Amino acid sequence: MDTTAQTVKSYILNEFLSGENPDELRENTPLITGGILDSDGTLKLVSFLEEKFDIMLDASEMDVANLNTHHAYASLRADEDTRNQGYMAMQQE
Repeated sequence: MDTTAQTVKSYILNEFLSGENPDELRENTPLITGGILDSDGTLKLVSFLEEKFDIMLDASEMDVANLNTHHAYASLRADEDTRNQGYMAMQQE
């Protein structure tokens, strides 16, 4: 598991699954459809991601397909980093 995925997993365990067995939260554990995150929890997690990784997620990215597992959250961060690098390269041209 990469550092981003581990950071997201740790945050979810601390904020939403305190006292639960960490091994039970797997890459494919459904967070939203499994009832771990409600709408407030999802917004809290998105805010954490934006602050922790200095990214800005588009509203179009905030759906179950992108936000239902901690692995998906980590992928969003990687996608955002790629977009930011492209934007910065365009600004330097």
